[in-house]
Amino acid sequence: MGGSEARTREEDGPAAGGDRTDVATEVFVAHRNLLFTVAYEMLGSAADAEDVLQEVWLRWAGVDLGTVRERRAFLVRMTTRQALTRLRTLRRRKETYVGPWLPEPLLTSPDVAEDVELADSVSMAMLLVLETLAPTERAVFVLREVFDLEYGEIAAAVDRTPAAVRQIAHRARAHVAARRPRGAVSRDRAQGALEAFRRAVETGDLQGLLDVIAPDVVLLTDGGGAVRAALEPVVGADRVIEVLRRISAAASLRPVQVNGHPALIVRLDGGTDTVLAMRVDDGLITGLYAVRNPEKLSWIERETAVSR
Repeated sequence: MGGSEARTREEDGPAAGGDRTDVATEVFVAHRNLLFTVAYEMLGSAADAEDVLQEVWLRWAGVDLGTVRERRAFLVRMTTRQALTRLRTLRRRKETYVGPWLPEPLLTSPDVAEDVELADSVSMAMLLVLETLAPTERAVFVLREVFDLEYGEIAAAVDRTPAAVRQIAHRARAHVAARRPRGAVSRDRAQGALEAFRRAVETGDLQGLLDVIAPDVVLLTDGGGAVRAALEPVVGADRVIEVLRRISAAASLRPVQVNGHPALIVRLDGGTDTVLAMRVDDGLITGLYAVRNPEKLSWIERETAVSR
């Protein structure tokens, strides 16, 4: 952070360090969920979001809180800057990624699903749309459209003028609007589509699958080069059904909430084999997102281990 924004403890001396640490911890914990969501929506990776928060905490712990007027805004600014740095590094890595890249799936609580705007913003479909934005555009879109920050606050976070941020926001908003899911689907309708899909896969009911899958459905499988996965999108109901038939009869399908929407965890041989998220438009499944890369499943494996 710039020297004009805050002084560090070293500059201010060692006095009352313990009390300051307690206050810093309390403030950070109070805003942690917000900061994690900002970082996750910018990066599409829970593991990287946690790394960003660790770096933010280390920096925050060294700040003289007496010089910080708006602590929430200050923490969001720090998080945004760290996430932007990480995002630029990740974009270079994705250029050599094997096969389709999908966001790291994130288990979410029912209250996230009930918040329609938040659920939409963290959905697999929306995160893939955000991947098509430049890093600064993505940061501006997330901070403005998801968290409703003022242009001045965003400008400070991305090192742009408020006027420039307005232009970036307008451009990003139009870009996302042209690519986002076509129509909002109620939670009950999405859950119904998932249950019908699950029954059809478990029973091998071809007609049942055709009833819930759109003719132009697209399946993306992310194995990261570590496990078997299609290296190109699988397009069309017939081709997608052929892939789904390969799900082992020994596998169990567990319904969960992933990224604010109904999804399935495919478990095989005692471990998480795949997380299958979906996009539903007008009652039909138009997108299937199968995350199989073991690195991206480690977060969900840890989260679900407690409930097993």
